[in-house]
Amino acid sequence: MDNFDWDLLITLFECKNITKTSEILRISQPSITYRLKRLEEEFGVEIVHRGRRGVAFTPQGEYLAEYAAKMKKEYQKVGEEVSNFENNIQGILRISASSIFSRYKLPPILGKFNEKFPLVEFHVNTGWSEEVINSIFKEQSQIGILRGNYNFSHEKQLLMEENLLIVSKKEIDLKNLSNLPRIYYNTDTSLKTLIDNWWTENYVSPPTITMRVDNMETCKEMVLNGLGYAILPSILLEEDEDLFKMPCLTKQGSYVKRKTWLIYKKEYADNVVIKAFCEFLREWDFKK
Repeated sequence: MDNFDWDLLITLFECKNITKTSEILRISQPSITYRLKRLEEEFGVEIVHRGRRGVAFTPQGEYLAEYAAKMKKEYQKVGEEVSNFENNIQGILRISASSIFSRYKLPPILGKFNEKFPLVEFHVNTGWSEEVINSIFKEQSQIGILRGNYNFSHEKQLLMEENLLIVSKKEIDLKNLSNLPRIYYNTDTSLKTLIDNWWTENYVSPPTITMRVDNMETCKEMVLNGLGYAILPSILLEEDEDLFKMPCLTKQGSYVKRKTWLIYKKEYADNVVIKAFCEFLREWDFKK
């Protein structure tokens, strides 16, 4: 087995479909079938059962797929440790980050970091914060950037805080907010809980939701076109946008804020690339 076989088994085990595996790995289906046959001959076992709906791994095949995943992680760690021998800032930085942070904040950060450390290569995956945590636990990524408060037992660094805002096209009366049309969007559990807790603290009646959309960026566009108000984190809102904005306040008059965290496992604490990236983020001005 080699690196190619590891990728093949890992991807096929996740997809359970040769066609999808072929698309992801960008190799032909006959090549996949050939490599599977060679592996089966090498180990003297049947790895998968082929059916009309895809493939099903045998117990021996599942064991080999798990072994491939372990070997892939070890191979990555070896490469990272070898790069650390000379204490050079070089190697691969595998990042899993919140989709919104990745769009609005991450590109200039990586751009400036690359200028300072041109020998570092980036592998970036994006998703919701729950997916970021999952990626770190599975060691698919070294660094995670998530938004909201989640329990994490390893290393954690606060990056930024932002206000939660009530946003509409025109000025609105906050005392009458529960009767006004609200645009609702799908989001992660942390932000939904933050908004719901603020609402129940300030209003007896539930919100009047007149539109539901799949993400907060679409929601903002609906607000810009006067279709209702929304409760959004300030990361989406530029200073020059023609919108009425009011901060969500607690009963004590404090701003309701959402935090963004950098997380990583303790075993990566001595990795020179990760140490350099963490230090770089401590100096970064997130308000620009």
